[in-house]
Amino acid sequence: MAPHPRAGRGWRIVVSATALMVLVSTGFGWYQLRAFTDGLTTSDALGDGPRSQDGATNVLLIGLDSRKDQQGNDLPQAILDQLHAGDGEEGGYNTNTLILLHVPDDGSKITAFSIPRDDYVPVKGIPDNDHVKIKEAYGLEKYYTEQRLTATGVTDKQTLETKGREAGRAETLQTVRDFLGVPIDRFAEINLAGFYDVAQALGGVDVCLNHPVDDDYSGASFPAGPQSLNASQALAFVRQRHGLDNGDLDRTHRQQAFLVSAMHKLQSAGTFVNPGKLQNLLDVAKQDVVLSSGWDIGSYAQQLGKVAGSTTEFQTLPVVRYDTIDGQDVNIVDIPAIRAQVRAAFGVPEPTTTSPAKPPTSTVDVVNAGETPGLATDVSKALIADGFAAGTVGNATSRDGTDSSVTYGPGADVDARTASALLGDLNIAPDRTLPSGHIRIVLGRTFTPPASSNASAKNFVMQSGPSTRAASPGTARPTATSTPATPTPDQGSPIDGGTVPCVD
Repeated sequence: MAPHPRAGRGWRIVVSATALMVLVSTGFGWYQLRAFTDGLTTSDALGDGPRSQDGATNVLLIGLDSRKDQQGNDLPQAILDQLHAGDGEEGGYNTNTLILLHVPDDGSKITAFSIPRDDYVPVKGIPDNDHVKIKEAYGLEKYYTEQRLTATGVTDKQTLETKGREAGRAETLQTVRDFLGVPIDRFAEINLAGFYDVAQALGGVDVCLNHPVDDDYSGASFPAGPQSLNASQALAFVRQRHGLDNGDLDRTHRQQAFLVSAMHKLQSAGTFVNPGKLQNLLDVAKQDVVLSSGWDIGSYAQQLGKVAGSTTEFQTLPVVRYDTIDGQDVNIVDIPAIRAQVRAAFGVPEPTTTSPAKPPTSTVDVVNAGETPGLATDVSKALIADGFAAGTVGNATSRDGTDSSVTYGPGADVDARTASALLGDLNIAPDRTLPSGHIRIVLGRTFTPPASSNASAKNFVMQSGPSTRAASPGTARPTATSTPATPTPDQGSPIDGGTVPCVD
């Protein structure tokens, strides 16, 4: 038998929403652990994406707000009633919890970044969308994948569900990877019932609130101060967002507090040395968790052992401001600043160039495929200020479609990549019909200029925004502005895993 885990290992189980409990259950023995993993649902959604090169491991934890089981069937109504979660059609397949966990290879501090679910970010490959709320990437890609499969004659419900979910996972992983600018090595996914089952297996959790709450939507009704919550109450605690001063950001802090509390519960309850308790948690993982395939549990357990005594710090990614696009409340984020913050925390060096970037020489044509008046003119001016040659400006034709894109003629590939990066990493493709040295930019229906960027977006910020131009009803409007209409949202202070924190 392997030695019992040290107390500091408890966080691993909780942080991965029961997935990491698989990795540290050394008290169960290798044979039992291998038998457990043989029965776990795994996914190939990571594909051949980039991996960390420094020995560290980045794990994306995905909390799926779905009222359905792994087969796509509605959860039993009795469970939904316990969860205060409505019916099987509510929540869809939103990823309401996204946490990127960085486990270093040198025994130093573990860092976890929570991604607010309404962050408005670029996506690739989702029809009619170049930006979405990050929580929507999974469900939208799942839907469109199922539609494509159905059109080819696939009718089996389980096949559609399995392939749709796999596509949703892949889209979520790609979106987070592009957003944060760091590799993802592994991921773990848990559904709504899984949070409940974890709390149930733990016998409840201890939390602390700064203020009393009473919310009919989530079922959260708690006094201020320290208290113990049963499984149903714990789920209400992590789901509440109505009636909180900071809305979803406060809910993010609740999720972090839950993970820390569960960590301490594991440490104090002797779970790792109690086969019965450990088996209950492993059963939860088999039922509610999906892990990325190819996870070398032995090597990963050794890596976790190096950081067993270190602290875990939870941070929430910052939001520039709240806004409304197409009738939806969204978080406007500064992607370059966030990438720099995450890379610095993970010890990933900034990309370097071997030679100074050459100024652009291509002529850029900009067309507007949305309904925001003057958007093409503003973007054209910003790109011209950054060195591009002025081309034509106008409205898109049916040939251009409704998605944002950057196409280029011969010799303009480098400048096309520059323009794409400045405008939020738009899709790029060559176009043989364009003249040499020309770029054509289509601003799609959901195009939103970045909150900031290295060059052009700064010019754009001073020239456009909600304060200078009104959008047509129901259409996306420019959201970059030099004078935010609301104060910058407070993402809160980092949460140290050493103690159970009091939260709002």
